[in-house]
Amino acid sequence: MSLFSLLACASVLAAVPAKVETPPPDLAQMRRWTPQQRAAAFSSVEKMFPVAVVKRGDVVRDMPLADIQVPSTFTQEGRTYDVASFMEAQNISGLLVLKDGEIVLERYGLGRGPQDRWTSFSVAKSITSTLIGAAIADGKITGLDALVTDYVPEMAGGAYEGVTVRHLLTMSSGVKWNEDYTDPDSDVGKVGGAVTEPGVNPIVSYMRKLPRQNAPGAAFTYNTGETDLAGVLLSRAVGKPISDYLSEKIWAPYGMEQDAAWMRDAGGHERGGCCLSLTLRDYARVGQFMLDGGLIDGEAVLPEGWVSEATSPLLPTGQPERESYGYFWWTQGDGSYAAVGIHGQAILVYPDERLVVAVNSAWSDARSSELYVQRDNFVGAIRASLR
Repeated sequence: MSLFSLLACASVLAAVPAKVETPPPDLAQMRRWTPQQRAAAFSSVEKMFPVAVVKRGDVVRDMPLADIQVPSTFTQEGRTYDVASFMEAQNISGLLVLKDGEIVLERYGLGRGPQDRWTSFSVAKSITSTLIGAAIADGKITGLDALVTDYVPEMAGGAYEGVTVRHLLTMSSGVKWNEDYTDPDSDVGKVGGAVTEPGVNPIVSYMRKLPRQNAPGAAFTYNTGETDLAGVLLSRAVGKPISDYLSEKIWAPYGMEQDAAWMRDAGGHERGGCCLSLTLRDYARVGQFMLDGGLIDGEAVLPEGWVSEATSPLLPTGQPERESYGYFWWTQGDGSYAAVGIHGQAILVYPDERLVVAVNSAWSDARSSELYVQRDNFVGAIRASLR
């Protein structure tokens, strides 16, 4: 079973002990992990599970310090904000803010430093969709209206018959799915955890047996298995592991500072929907790449207009934290967009302000409306202070 599946079973954690502990050897006991154990696991996924390496290139893209930095304590509209207190309240391991490509705030916690990687959880979904854009630009995928069964023929004859790449990227396939992280018998808790049909990828094997609930394109249903399936489709289309394709198209040419590590499923395929481990600065570089319009040194990696379309509000989500959805990117009506992962991972992009916020956390809950609101308010204060 993957770390993601185990996290789906996580519940209330014990009180914070005084000493940092390592994760227990029995991962099935994760629901009893302390916050320190959780943080240690999030920073060492590549040591606990099989991963594929995403190789960096020879040159690192500079992210200089801005002349003006966000101070440790600042006042906005009569209210005082303290960076250290915010990080403690959110159990944050890393917080970095870029303004016009320059660092205006960079802080670390939970024993983490600039060279330490941290797992992305569903932030990986947004990277997978971006690679699908690159594959379309390369002519490897014929377009958004191409059928899933054209690239993964094992899906023919089931609920994915007639589903397009566009439906996958907007999570609107119409396939029935349960994303309940507290239920070990939910779809998200079981998908990709074991090879049940020899010779068939476990994601494909699981997903092709699901029933249809809605017509394709009719409604948004958050579905991690669908993003894993998108990763399988992508690797089939480009004829190589998606870790290699990420290195080739973005990681090396854009100048990421470290190799990344991408968790594999039980069949040895990278999870298109989860668990890419990278440094905080490389999280920020992913956001800056999107802010740059998918250009690397003036050369387009993505189809013309892809970033704008992928980060547009294409479907309502029914979720107050993020009102709408693009192509595996959460979007808002104000033009901002975000890659979001459970337990407090995010890349937040504000194009009108030329601002990128990267944050990694070890929240005790997979999703917490209270912590989302607290984070949004704090980031809003930083944005206002930089205007």
